[in-house]
Formats: sequence, structure tokens, C-alpha cells
Amino acid sequence: MNTKRPRILISNDDGYHAKGINCLIEMLRDMADLIVCSPESHRSGFACAFSVEDPLRLKLRRQDDGVQVWSCNGTPVDCVKLGLHEFFAEQKPDMVIGGINHGDNASVNAHYSGTMGVTFEGCMKYIPSVAFSLCDHHSDANFEPMRHIVRSIVQRVLNEGLPKGVCLNVNVPVTEHVKGVKVCRMAQGSWYNECEKRLHPRGHNYFWLTGTYTNDEPQADDTDNFWLNKGYASITPTQIDVTAYQMMSKLKDWETEY
Repeated sequence: MNTKRPRILISNDDGYHAKGINCLIEMLRDMADLIVCSPESHRSGFACAFSVEDPLRLKLRRQDDGVQVWSCNGTPVDCVKLGLHEFFAEQKPDMVIGGINHGDNASVNAHYSGTMGVTFEGCMKYIPSVAFSLCDHHSDANFEPMRHIVRSIVQRVLNEGLPKGVCLNVNVPVTEHVKGVKVCRMAQGSWYNECEKRLHPRGHNYFWLTGTYTNDEPQADDTDNFWLNKGYASITPTQIDVTAYQMMSKLKDWETEY
């Protein structure tokens, strides 16, 4: 690899074979040297989970000019930890990127997302980190309309960096022409009817986790859900520090000495 070019570590939660991550590679391969370390199979919904009992394995899947693609049998966070340990031991990458995810990670979905787990892990290592998601769950989704957005954001982050402890959650609507990009906050939303109970042929009950998402503030015009529904891509600056600072003074009288 060319050490004079930026170096980017890429992972996802859909697996190394997914169309989204392979489209991302093609979008960025002329901009940087890419190391991909991605789950060997689907790991959606793993958030920041990592393996504590099972040993991890790496397998080289392909190697081209400026691109290496490795798979790992662990979670998305495992992939980042292992990728940093094995491929960037002497020098951190210039960026960590999660995605491109099949399906949105707007609103509260960010808390469940393995794609965001990738980005949080990079951010906690003080590496500028970005998650990209397309609001289309289909395996053959069309990622081409987001090419300019991806390249533009990556170039700006490479040039300008990000504040310590802050990463970016980028979501793009399903459309042939994205109207623009909006910087906005996470919408307040909820999942309902999340468990579907069924009767097994052998007589016992079992459950599928499913559900329907609802935007609980549909009239708010400063959220990711609002602008995605209007045909705009959303950028939500997201921070690792989850302290509710506005509550600290209100809880001051809870302090005591023993």
C-alpha cells in the first residue's frame, strides 16, 4: 500500500460480501488505501457488542491495488478492534468508516446498530469516524445516488478531522436524486409491537423480534427523520459522552458523604 495516501479502516454489520460495503470500497479506492475488516456473516443489531468467550479468526478474502478485504467471525466491534491491532499497530488509520449499511440508522436505531458500533469504536480510539447508511434494506439496493455525498464527507473529514469524542451518523434516503444534505438532531422515536408470538408444530411457543417504528415528533423540522422523508441526506453529529449534563445540577442535593 502507498503510505503517502490516507489510510481508512472500513467495517460493517452486513458482512464482507454485502453490496453496501463493496460499493463503498469502489467509491473510495482512488482517495485512500483501504483495509476492510468485516464480519463473515450478517451481524445487524449487535451495536457495541464484542466477543469475550469465542476466539476470533481472520481470513483474507481479496487483495487488490490499495485494497485488502478481511473477514472476521466476530461482531462489528470485534472487527475494528482486531483490524486496529493487526493492521494499524504502528500508526492509527486516518479514518474509521462503518457501512454502507443496508437500512437506515436514524433516530433510536443508532443505539442498536452494528454500523454505529463500528463508528463508536473508532471514535473511542480518538480516530475520526463516520457511519453511512442507505434507507433501503434490500440486498440489491442502489447505492450510486449517494456516491457524491460519501466522497464529499470523507474528503472533508480527512481534511478537517472531527472533535475528540464526536462521530458522524450519515443517513441517505431512497431516491434517484438526493435533494441535499442537512445537519440535524436524532429524532425521538419508538419501536412498537416488537415481539411476534407463534406456536411451534411441536406444541411450544416461540417468538420473532420484529416491530414497527414510529416517529414520535413528526412535526419537528430539525430531525433526521423529518429531512430523510423530504428527500435529503441527514448528518447527525453523535458523541460518545452520554452524560445528561442538564440533570447534574438538579441531582446535586442527592450528593452525600458516608
